[in-house]
Amino acid sequence: MKQSVIIGFLGKTQDRFCEYHTSKTTREKLQMVQQIKGFDGVEMVCPHETTTPEEIKALMKEFGLNWAAINANVKKDPKFISGSLSRPIKEIRDEAVAIIKQAKDFAKAVGAPHVTCCPLSDGYDMLFQVDYKMAWRYMIETVGEAADYLPEIPLFLEPKYSEVRVHCQLDSTAKTLLLLKEIGNKHTGVTLDFGHSIMSQENPAQMLVTTLESGFDVYVHTNDNDTKADWDLIGGSRHFLGYVELLFWAKEYGYDKYFTTDASPRIFDLVDFFERHAEVSLGIWNLVNNLDAKKYRKLMAEENYNELIRLVTKEIYRV
Repeated sequence: MKQSVIIGFLGKTQDRFCEYHTSKTTREKLQMVQQIKGFDGVEMVCPHETTTPEEIKALMKEFGLNWAAINANVKKDPKFISGSLSRPIKEIRDEAVAIIKQAKDFAKAVGAPHVTCCPLSDGYDMLFQVDYKMAWRYMIETVGEAADYLPEIPLFLEPKYSEVRVHCQLDSTAKTLLLLKEIGNKHTGVTLDFGHSIMSQENPAQMLVTTLESGFDVYVHTNDNDTKADWDLIGGSRHFLGYVELLFWAKEYGYDKYFTTDASPRIFDLVDFFERHAEVSLGIWNLVNNLDAKKYRKLMAEENYNELIRLVTKEIYRV
């Protein structure tokens, strides 16, 4: 199991009321990844954490780290507060597309496998706020243009039901798949964030399977929450069996990318928090690898629910 972390969570974070931990340079964040047992991969935000490809490649080599992804941030800049990829203002849309292209250029230059993008500011807070027809057309247009650029660097879109908008434009895996179907570029995929998926009342394992069976790729973000807000908790701390099932099906499909931790320590010690996440994730992965997948799938085909429940109780919950 390959595990990585979004390094933005290794510095200062904040919510509406508090700030947590302290600001760190990109070098300091990468040095911290090296200190966390279980991680050797990095997802880095472009353009806010990236400098020159030469400098970042040297840092990655110095600390012995590998690339999970480059994250194209089209929500942080003040110009994107009201949205980016679906805005009616063409200049704003063009700037958002340019950031994704810049992230692709950077990924290619440093050897990162793909770019992920979570367009959280695209959506609405009030009814009658946006023209749904045009917003959807603009999403197809802008994401399509970004996907067509450097197709050897695939673009993965990350859906979320809400935040920072009350209702995000890409609010579910299904809607993201619909957008990708409209675009028709096979060099695209879905960033399946466990917490985002359960907030949308989805089953993450089913969404992984649905995405792959729809002909698109998947990149997984791991965390947990209470389904009411995106708390970015340690994986398995609230939805243990759901996490097991996600890794079960990831294994069945031969998932070989990084499982990237999109979790936020807030009040917890940074290193300890991420080590506990890496520990439980690896533990579940090892558990899944010891299950007889053929037996489970045979029982599914036979609709032998009682025996499935018995196996889950005995082999997964171990009670």
